[in-house]
Amino acid sequence: MSRLGSADYTPEFVERGYNNRAAVADHPRWFAYYLDASAEARAKFAPQLDLRYGPGPTETLDLFLPSGCARGTFVFIHGGYWRTFDKSDFSFVAPTFVAQDLAVAVVNYDLCPDVSIATIVEECRRAVTWLARDGASHGADPRRIVVGGHSAGGHLTAMLFATDWSARGFADAPIAGGLSLSGVHDLVPLVRFSFNEDFRLDDAEATRQSPVFLAPRTRAPLVLAAGANETSEFVRQTQILWDAWPQNRPAGAAGPMLVPGRHHFSVIADYGEAESGLTRATLALF
Repeated sequence: MSRLGSADYTPEFVERGYNNRAAVADHPRWFAYYLDASAEARAKFAPQLDLRYGPGPTETLDLFLPSGCARGTFVFIHGGYWRTFDKSDFSFVAPTFVAQDLAVAVVNYDLCPDVSIATIVEECRRAVTWLARDGASHGADPRRIVVGGHSAGGHLTAMLFATDWSARGFADAPIAGGLSLSGVHDLVPLVRFSFNEDFRLDDAEATRQSPVFLAPRTRAPLVLAAGANETSEFVRQTQILWDAWPQNRPAGAAGPMLVPGRHHFSVIADYGEAESGLTRATLALF
C-alpha cells in the first residue's frame, strides 16, 4: 500500500481520514473508561508520580513497579494528536504489565501549540535517556526497555527508532523493541487537517517529522498495529511503515496487526486485558 500523492490530500479527504472523534460517535464512552480505569490503577499500585526527566513544564513520567525486581521496563507514550490528554489518562495500561514483573513508565510531554512536534520528539528522547541512565535508582530496569505508543504516541515511538542514539552517548539504541498502535507515520496529510492550527506544520517540516521518510537507526523489532475498524487512512498509515522498514519486522510477523472489532479509541483498551493480542504482542518483545 503506497503513499498517496499530494493531490489526493484535499481538506475534505483529510478531515474524513484523520478526525477520529468525528468518525467514532461513542468516543466519550471510551474517554470515560480511560479516566475510571486509570484512577483504579493508581489507587491499586501507588506509582511514583511526576518523576522529572527533563526541563519542560510537563516533562514528567509516572512509574509503576512490580512487587519484586522488575525484569524490564515498558515505556508508554500517550496519544491525542500531540495536543490533548495527559499521562494520568492512561495509567490503565500499567496493571497487565506490572503483573508480569515489568516496570511501566507512562510519559507526559508538553503539548502543541505551546511547543512544536519536533520539540515533543526531543522530549520523548529525553524520557528514554533518563530511564536508561537513572531509571534503576527508582526501581525500573534499564537493561530491557520496550516503548509503545498510541496514535501520536505511535508516531513518537517510531521517531525514537529513527533517532541517532550514538549522538546521545549510547553505543547502541537503548530500546529493545517497540509497538506503534494506530500511529501516524506520514505527517504530510496533516498539513491540510483542521488541527494544523495547533501543529503549525508545512510540507517540509511534516516530512522531517515523518518516520516513513526516515531510516531506522536500530534493528530492534517494531510491532505495527491498528484497529481493524479504524479509518482507511489510519490502516494505511500502519501499512506504509511496515513497507518502509522491513528490517524492523518482528520475527514471524506476516504483516501489521489489525485488531478485529476495534476502532481508534477502543483498541487501546486492549491493554487492559491480559490475554489480548495487543498485550501478548507487547510482552513478546521482552
